[in-house]
Amino acid sequence: MSVTDTAAELTRTREPFVQATVVRAQKPTSAHAGDTALVRADGSIDGFVGGTCAEASVREYGLMTLSTNEPLLLRIVPGEVAPRGTEDGAVTVANPCLSGGSVEIFLEPRVPAPRVLVVGESPIAVSLAELGLPLGFDVQLVSGEAARPGADDAALVVASHGRGEEPALTAALRLGVPYVGLVASRIRGAAVLASLDVPDEQRSRVHSPAGLDIGARTAAEIALSVLTEIVAERRSAEKVAAPPPGPAGARDPVCGMTVAAVDSSPHATVDGVTTWFCCEGCRTTFLADPDRYARAS
Repeated sequence: MSVTDTAAELTRTREPFVQATVVRAQKPTSAHAGDTALVRADGSIDGFVGGTCAEASVREYGLMTLSTNEPLLLRIVPGEVAPRGTEDGAVTVANPCLSGGSVEIFLEPRVPAPRVLVVGESPIAVSLAELGLPLGFDVQLVSGEAARPGADDAALVVASHGRGEEPALTAALRLGVPYVGLVASRIRGAAVLASLDVPDEQRSRVHSPAGLDIGARTAAEIALSVLTEIVAERRSAEKVAAPPPGPAGARDPVCGMTVAAVDSSPHATVDGVTTWFCCEGCRTTFLADPDRYARAS
């Protein structure tokens, strides 16, 4: 499967990844401008953007951009010390394993759009799908019987006018979906909520009637009010949430490089201690005399 086909499949299955593209390469590096690879969430790499030592830096900073969801220009230069100076959106790292020639790689995170599951086929449900797209949401319309909310969904909105409401709401609440909304009058909404087999704490999380009070009347206006409330809830949560942790780092004792301490990086466990490496060459050198590197640490 080509890198392009793999990217399309990951997008279809809503798996996050980073697209790494070589934008500049100096000889004698093995990479060429236009070479592309994908860094998956587990650190595994599909494609080619240079040798195994370059891959170690691509893996480390690819996982970092995936955690921040911010693109980054990665410059890899030969040697043990990187040139001083920092720039917004760019980082320069030294790679003592490089045979010569620097390489610049653009790392672009591809994170799935937040999914909003909308239960129903009403005009309001259709309007939610139409208005949600330009807001960056992946809105999926389903019937109540087919609703399968996921723990990573951004929201579930029931706009089915009495069809399949309770099972969808209950499933979303039990999974902890951040926003759960019910489009209904206050009287009918209260009756639906009372019938849910969930603790009161979970029941109180349902927005009913769903949407901010903007005086909405038409289906499109009601959909706008619901999406506005979802956006407001998400932005409010972002302000209080701790930044996502980046990948743990480790120092390769053979070459001194910093590498991502993930299963996809070469590693070895000796006497119960796991050591991480930039490439299999460093791992082989270490295993030939582990005590030497233990004494040097």
